[in-house]
Amino acid sequence: MAASTPSLDLTDDVTTLTARLCDIPSVSLEEAPLADAVEAALRALGRLEVTRIGNTVVARTELGRAERVVLAGHIDTVPLTSDPENLPTRRVAGPGGDVLWGRGTVDMKGGVAVTLRVAQQLAEPNRDVTYVFYEAEEIDSRYNGLLHVQEQAPELVEDADFAVLLEPTDARIEGGCKGTLRATVTTKGIASHSARPWKGHNAIHDAADVLARLVAYRPATREVDGLEFREALNAVGIQGGIAGNVIPDRCVVTVNYRYAPSLSESDAEAHVRGVFDGFDVEVHDNAGGARPGLHLPAARAFVESLGVPVEAKQGWTDVARFSAMGVPAVNFGPGDPNLAHMDDEQCPVEQYGACEAALLRWLG
Repeated sequence: MAASTPSLDLTDDVTTLTARLCDIPSVSLEEAPLADAVEAALRALGRLEVTRIGNTVVARTELGRAERVVLAGHIDTVPLTSDPENLPTRRVAGPGGDVLWGRGTVDMKGGVAVTLRVAQQLAEPNRDVTYVFYEAEEIDSRYNGLLHVQEQAPELVEDADFAVLLEPTDARIEGGCKGTLRATVTTKGIASHSARPWKGHNAIHDAADVLARLVAYRPATREVDGLEFREALNAVGIQGGIAGNVIPDRCVVTVNYRYAPSLSESDAEAHVRGVFDGFDVEVHDNAGGARPGLHLPAARAFVESLGVPVEAKQGWTDVARFSAMGVPAVNFGPGDPNLAHMDDEQCPVEQYGACEAALLRWLG
């Protein structure tokens, strides 16, 4: 290994390791140095089958256990800021205990450090484990390392019974995730001079019916694997009109539907089309959700080992990619997600240790 290549010592305590990971910058599409360091550290353990796909590293135990689980986290971050500088990391004393301050301390190199510490400490876990450290989660999905694994080597992951994505959850369990659909609802009119509106037809006025349906809409709450997922359908944008003296002949309302993971992508699309029956509806993005799978033995053991509250994930995360491969998943990791991407991103160091201890209890 070249002297300039960064290295990781997996015997460091989890907070020190988190700081080291953060201090190796890895903005999306610039993860190669960190991926090199992660790969080298895992290969040095001598007991994992390690595969590299781009800047994504997958390491597997092959112990012949009855169950296999995945521990996963992305190694990229959003860009750094200079005012204030959020790297290098620093440990700061606070009223509730020390915090680690800097880019990646929440999203999500703390979770990556926890996962690496588990790999280092458990030579013979009670379940086979697939460790996934993937690139480009923070940008356009075509670059996402999990997607690349799904497309190029799904056998590395799809044989698992359960997955934990170590995204920040404030050290609580968030099961599964909701799906998300984005669509446009278009009304069409006839353009005319605004001084003679009777010669045309106002498409923006017709959009009032679209908005009225949204106001009257009552979203469902659906129970999935014992958790309640609150659906939502909202207008998130509206566009119409070309000039101040022209009756608009077109108006487009953009809507976002967040739906429970018990619905398929086709179910979600049919629902939105039903709500806006009679209008021109075009679906632009539709990413299905993920069932938490809390009825499964590995998931039950996970929840029992942690002894922390379990909630439904009301947003969308990469657990959905595991679900697409037939692997139920939950989110669990250190850090307050409300601080992710913030200039003052920081995490209580206690949470790093708590998450590490929880996974060691589950897999030890």
